[in-house]
Amino acid sequence: MISKKINFSKYFKIANLISLSLIIVSLLLLLFKGLNYGVDFKGGTLLEIRIDQASIEIQDVRNSLKNKDLGDVNVKQFGKKGDYLIKFEKTLENNNFIENLKKDITDTLKTDVNFRRVENVGPKVSQELLRDGLTAIALALAAMLFYIWIRFEWQFSLGSIVALIHDVILTLGVFSALSIEVNLSIVAAVLTIVGYSMNDTVVIFDRIRENLLKFSKIGIGEISDISINETLSRTMITSLTTLLAVVSIFVLGGEILKGFSFAMILGVIVGTYSSIFIASPVLSYFKVSQKTLIKEENN
Repeated sequence: MISKKINFSKYFKIANLISLSLIIVSLLLLLFKGLNYGVDFKGGTLLEIRIDQASIEIQDVRNSLKNKDLGDVNVKQFGKKGDYLIKFEKTLENNNFIENLKKDITDTLKTDVNFRRVENVGPKVSQELLRDGLTAIALALAAMLFYIWIRFEWQFSLGSIVALIHDVILTLGVFSALSIEVNLSIVAAVLTIVGYSMNDTVVIFDRIRENLLKFSKIGIGEISDISINETLSRTMITSLTTLLAVVSIFVLGGEILKGFSFAMILGVIVGTYSSIFIASPVLSYFKVSQKTLIKEENN
């Protein structure tokens, strides 16, 4: 007996229209507004400081950096109270510059400041990091495409890559819209999102392929519904447990991990959605059937 609880295929068209609209908006944002690259990708200086005096607030630290000709300045609190991460565009020209800056901050705040870490990322290094990050994402997409091509038929491979590109573009679009800083941890999050989305898609595709061979007289739309429903509990449990972990990191992990954990939260939601409403409709578009599988196997 065939069990089908939710008619997902009924919503394929409207979901695709919504996704297409969001992708267009995301691409426009990326084209005209761009991403808010951090020190890792646009160069600059990073300072990690510790202030033990409890009366000093983050706004006091920001005020101490005004009129210092540092370019774009970003101050975040992380870990315990008194721990601050300072990023600014200007790169270190010499040791005197940073020593004078330390003295200015200490004099302005009128308290002892412990400078725990000083890092300088030059324009050349930042460009190399950006290129390597984009290369890593591209190679991950290519490797997964190759795996799906071998594991399944080309229609499944195309569905997977469309879903992956959808997830990456929407995630970057949200980061552009909210002007969230993009650094190396965000690249790591995007790569994790790609792997997570692919895992969900493979599970559903594997069941679709199995059901196509089992039910010869049922169309791909109904087969998709049956397969998605059969794997739905597994998909939801995986997504919810993953969300529980990354939401905990977002809430309790401090300012430094917020970008990474936010990308992961967004990626889990978008990845779960795309495995159902983006990848599966591609098979319907190409009218994949049992004959398609048998033909590919014979070839």
